[in-house]
Amino acid sequence: MNPEVLVSVRDLHVSFGAVEAVRGLSFDVRKGEVLAVVGESGAGKSLTARALLGMPPQEARVTGSVRMGPHELVGAPRPVRAALWGRQLALVPQDALSALSPVHRVADQLAAAVRSVDGVSRKKARARAVAALEEVGIPADRTRAYPHEFSGGMRQRAVIAMALLRSPALVTADEPTTAQDPETQRRLLDLLTHRSRAAGTTLVLVTHDLSLVRDHADRVLVMYAGRLAEEGPVEEVFTSPRAPYTAGLLASAPLQGRGAVTSAAPPRGRTQPRPTRGRLPSIPGTPPNPTALPPGCAFAPRCPLAEATRCHTEHPEPQTHNNRTVACHHWRELRAQSAELFLEST
Repeated sequence: MNPEVLVSVRDLHVSFGAVEAVRGLSFDVRKGEVLAVVGESGAGKSLTARALLGMPPQEARVTGSVRMGPHELVGAPRPVRAALWGRQLALVPQDALSALSPVHRVADQLAAAVRSVDGVSRKKARARAVAALEEVGIPADRTRAYPHEFSGGMRQRAVIAMALLRSPALVTADEPTTAQDPETQRRLLDLLTHRSRAAGTTLVLVTHDLSLVRDHADRVLVMYAGRLAEEGPVEEVFTSPRAPYTAGLLASAPLQGRGAVTSAAPPRGRTQPRPTRGRLPSIPGTPPNPTALPPGCAFAPRCPLAEATRCHTEHPEPQTHNNRTVACHHWRELRAQSAELFLEST
């Protein structure tokens, strides 16, 4: 395995009975980077993130390979996976309350995590817990509070502190700012990425917010119907998407905040995107039902570039060109048309 690669995912499948939610996904997570995983609901983002940690749903069947150094997580016995949790792998969940016990003080919960892994004294464990909470902006005099006495933002800070407590090699954050206001979202992501980089921790960020991706991630993996649509450096993907689905997401997203723009970058030869007459373009149709996927490319029924034969009968295999990977029969055409493809279709 490439020494720069922390986790290598190859031909990952996650299924529930006859329904495949993740279908043959392959990608690498590089050491020290922030990799964002994006896509509409049902794309398989959270299942992929859980598979990276060796924590898929109990009823799921997982095949393929998720390798972290010498450790293969797919099919590994629970004791092997449990030995990595907290030490090498950690999760920042979507719902902080689900990760915190309502009947124990916040600092005590972090201290218990320290003792379970390192076996230090209660006093040392508590001191480390308080220090970790202070590092994420929770004052020492609040660390004896219960989770219900924290605001939603403070609970999420506590969960971030818990995940980074032992500087794990990989942290997966699954929609970590859900139900937070935009300013709190940005502060939490600033904190999470800053603390991860300071600790030398690799971060996989699952999100639907492309503004957060643009401002915090190094690379982005775009998923559709359980497969890879496109993957590459954030700046390149946002400036020149090669998959129609990526172009549609960018065209329909109001990228607000730092360096805000009204849509994805314009095609070559233009300095401003075409006006949208007060509304954003949208991707037509809806994501396919995983129990009844269309033949060929799953995005073909919604794609303005889909042709009647090949796109509807032959699934495009991912192809890597330089540092970009794309699964589309028409990626060369899209490079010239960019996101205005979807402005034209609305």
